[in-house]
Amino acid sequence: MRKVIYPGTFDPVTFGHIDVIKRARDLFDAVVVTVAINPSKTPLFTVEERVNFIKESVKEFSSVEVDSFDGLVVDHARAVGASGIIRGLRAISDFEFEFQMALMNRKLAKDIATIFLMPHEKYTYLNSTIIRNLATLKGDISDFVPPVVQAALAKKFSK
Repeated sequence: MRKVIYPGTFDPVTFGHIDVIKRARDLFDAVVVTVAINPSKTPLFTVEERVNFIKESVKEFSSVEVDSFDGLVVDHARAVGASGIIRGLRAISDFEFEFQMALMNRKLAKDIATIFLMPHEKYTYLNSTIIRNLATLKGDISDFVPPVVQAALAKKFSK
């Protein structure tokens, strides 16, 4: 079985993330979407909330699991039996950082490949920071995030 993980903070998950999940699912037998616990970031939503948002958003997808992890991505990939790590690239500006991370992961785990996938071009400008900022300003985010995320952001910023 060809299994990959798709790690990220997903704060919150967007339609761009979901598009990458769909693309990965079409290429591999199993995809584990894994919410990273990053001590250098202060997320808007808890790990549990982010996991639940993704689970709700991909509940109709076969062969997709959702979990969370704390630590090295390559260690988590090994723990779940994945042979690859999916990384989404929206623009050239993403490439340099992702390339460095892929080389470091290769150094740490030669047997785990990094696979770069691009979302559909209609999502290339999307990121979670833009979504949070738009929601803060009460902008319409319905074209960018699943309904569960839209409701959670509306509740979070209704005060």
